[in-house]
Amino acid sequence: MFSVLTRQPCEQAGLKALSRTPVIVALVVLLLSVVVLVTVTLIQTHHKEVLLPGLKYGIVLDAGSSRTTVYVYQWPAEKENNTGVVTQTYKCSVKGSGISSYGSNPQEVPKAFEDCMQKVKEQIPAHLHRSTCVYLGATAGMRLLRLQNETAANEVLASIRNYFQSQPFDFRGAQIISGQEEGIYGWITANYLMGNFLEKDLWHMWVRPNGVETTGALDLGGASTQISFAVGEAVERNTSDIVRVSLYGYVYALYTRSFQCYGRNEAEKRFLAMLLQNSTTKTNVINPCYPRDYSTSLSGGRIFDSPCTEDLKPGSYDPNDTIAFEGTGDPLLCRVKVASLFAFKACHGREVSCFDGIQPGVKGSFVAFAGFFYTASALNLTGSFSLNTFNSSTWDFCSQSWGQLPQLLPRFDEVYARSYCFSAHYIYHLLVSGYQFTEDTWPQIHFKKEVENSSIAWSLGYMLSLTNQIPAEMPLVRLPLKPPTFMSTMAFFTGVALLSLTFLVVYLYMSSRKQRRSQHVLDHTVDSE
Repeated sequence: MFSVLTRQPCEQAGLKALSRTPVIVALVVLLLSVVVLVTVTLIQTHHKEVLLPGLKYGIVLDAGSSRTTVYVYQWPAEKENNTGVVTQTYKCSVKGSGISSYGSNPQEVPKAFEDCMQKVKEQIPAHLHRSTCVYLGATAGMRLLRLQNETAANEVLASIRNYFQSQPFDFRGAQIISGQEEGIYGWITANYLMGNFLEKDLWHMWVRPNGVETTGALDLGGASTQISFAVGEAVERNTSDIVRVSLYGYVYALYTRSFQCYGRNEAEKRFLAMLLQNSTTKTNVINPCYPRDYSTSLSGGRIFDSPCTEDLKPGSYDPNDTIAFEGTGDPLLCRVKVASLFAFKACHGREVSCFDGIQPGVKGSFVAFAGFFYTASALNLTGSFSLNTFNSSTWDFCSQSWGQLPQLLPRFDEVYARSYCFSAHYIYHLLVSGYQFTEDTWPQIHFKKEVENSSIAWSLGYMLSLTNQIPAEMPLVRLPLKPPTFMSTMAFFTGVALLSLTFLVVYLYMSSRKQRRSQHVLDHTVDSE
């Protein structure tokens, strides 16, 4: 009896150690499974690679009255608040004059485009050609051609459509945009390039600048001019000149107006027609805006081939008649004569817009581009300056003789050089008499051509507006484990963990029950003794 009692504790210790082995194994497996599950989840969520969908490209052809310019733009495919963050990557000037000059031979238009389009193909990756949209927007030159000869205008556009349908790009159409659209897109371009819509914060996220005011836009083309600027809520909106523009999730109220026939080229035609009308002789005309010692001969067709001069056409008009113009370089007389273009009675023509004075007061800064910039540059002026400085430079330039101009101009071209004096006086009257700038507000005008290598032109604003309608692409997320592998791993170790936990629960329950039974037997034995 004594020997049995001394061996029993050793046997129980061995059995107890043996019985604990599955518990230890199950506990280790459970802990390892939990560690694996947590580790895989952290790796999968924190080490994923976000692959942006890349770049999208767009091509806009700015078909102006005097020339066509091709712009290539790009933007991230995921976009920002439904509008692309667009940058200009390439610019090409089409050789020759504007497409409106092809009214009598529309089939020749595609030949002019060919050189630039070949260069554009090299700028865009070949695999993106098919997804790159092409838009052609024609402005005042084609608006006038449509008024003059709608069939010819349609044939020019049809010739362009046929050409681009054979190109590898996604051609979205050739259309004549309205003067108001041209003004809106120019305003969008100017403010976008100057950072008034978006800026990057400390976390490199695009946000709307806090407290930044927008800039007004002044555009001077060959056949029309546009003014656009944001207005407050208090401005009367019962006019078609007030429009609402939505960009990057924000809505702007914008006053914009276009004045047909008040582009630089068409205005000069009207000016020459007025000089001829008031001249005592119809074959030799004095032009105080042409440089001293300069003379040229123009055909009647060159002056009266436009709807803008229709109301000034002489009774005995012959397009082949030649008129000689002799320059006197008289800045004071030039300014007086140019003022007649802004007399209200000069607006009675059917096709000529009228400065009726119905415009909200100009306030804040403005950017003047296109013809405004080129004329100021010829006067050796850029950026902002006073009205007195502009007048002084105009007088100095207009007092020069024709022979002195090549030394003053970095690029000498007869057609432009002879007209810069007229252009300067014209801009004075346009801004002061037309757009109501004063000596105090004139310095708020900034004469610019581009911002950070991107041209200030309506085409960029056009592209920005179009990206509102181009679907964004979602970023591609590359995970460390492929979804099927991740799910299988998670399911396996979750199952193992559950099985281990179940075993431990059952084991603990059985052990507890067995212990209670043994205690009961022991108590019963003691009571019996």
